[in-house]
Amino acid sequence: MEKHLHMVCLDVPYPMDNGGMFDLFCKIRALHDIGIKVHLHCFEYGRGEQSELNKYCEEVLYYKRASGHKGFSVSIPYIVASRRCEKLLANLLKDDYPILLEGVHCTHHIFNNLMQDRKILLRLHNVESDYYYHLYKHERFLPRKLYYYLESKLLKNYERKVAQQVPIVALALKDAATYKESFHAKDINYVPPFVPFTDVKSEEGLGTFCLYHGNLSRAENDKAARWLIKNVFNKIQKPFIIAGKYPGARLKRLVQVNPHVHLVENPDEAEMQDLIAKAQINILPSFNGTGFELKLLNALFNGRHCVVNIPAVEDTGIEETCHIATDENSFRKIISQLYYKPFSESEIQLRKKLLAAFNNNKNAEALVRLIWCNA
Repeated sequence: MEKHLHMVCLDVPYPMDNGGMFDLFCKIRALHDIGIKVHLHCFEYGRGEQSELNKYCEEVLYYKRASGHKGFSVSIPYIVASRRCEKLLANLLKDDYPILLEGVHCTHHIFNNLMQDRKILLRLHNVESDYYYHLYKHERFLPRKLYYYLESKLLKNYERKVAQQVPIVALALKDAATYKESFHAKDINYVPPFVPFTDVKSEEGLGTFCLYHGNLSRAENDKAARWLIKNVFNKIQKPFIIAGKYPGARLKRLVQVNPHVHLVENPDEAEMQDLIAKAQINILPSFNGTGFELKLLNALFNGRHCVVNIPAVEDTGIEETCHIATDENSFRKIISQLYYKPFSESEIQLRKKLLAAFNNNKNAEALVRLIWCNA
């Protein structure tokens, strides 16, 4: 018997040009590979319609996200209220297929009585209230800082209500624990992130530079890059490359006054993968304690040594694959020790063992069992 599934995405899940898209697109592809008929609904606000999605979906429907004051609510978080869409609700009600909501962003209609008899599952991407609080702490532009603070407050109350309404499948164990302990979630499970990597391709030997990569338009990534320059590479003169989308003016100025630091702006996917593979050390501290650092998985599947801090790997099961620093002094010490240390076959084998949990087909089957159990 054919299995059909509505999947509602907070954004258009292709191309895979940032870590957040890894889980979305690779999940769609994995569900297709095991025979699930995916009916994809996505909010489009800049990424455009993507024909690649048609290869893996029965249908792909696009909706406009309300922007500015049109998406504002005094009681509902903006990320949710701006995705309130009657056309989406009408399309979901045309049949009785199960519904997978991708992110708290897409949950507005679970409070509609018309949906109460449907099998609905929420894929939790982050503890959004914590995520927005971290954005608030890192942001310097006052209007945006105020928005992040207010959004975090609204999300705290909203997520507590969501936790009582719908079964949840988290992509990070620490987020599952928060929902269970702080929000008293009734039904929460864990399925690891879906990733575009199937094999560990890390190369033995030595690379030629240190690398930090990420979407540099995000405040927490901009802060991490600047922190590394000012607190780590100010005292160790090793070549350091920062690569990512849309770097800010302050980061550019900081790079200019540090001759051993280089900035690669807006690399395409091939260039970014080449940088990750050629680096001697991928350095990926996290200043955001929620979700899963998917860019770290990229570095572990494709790069050599990885140096992180505790929030980047806590409760992930992959701690042994990384060198963990706790402050700027330990970052400098570990980097200095690793810079001339060849990456070994034994380290590659350890990664293969621990990264086996990120098997898309097995995780798709686990997700399907959760969706169709008692359906």
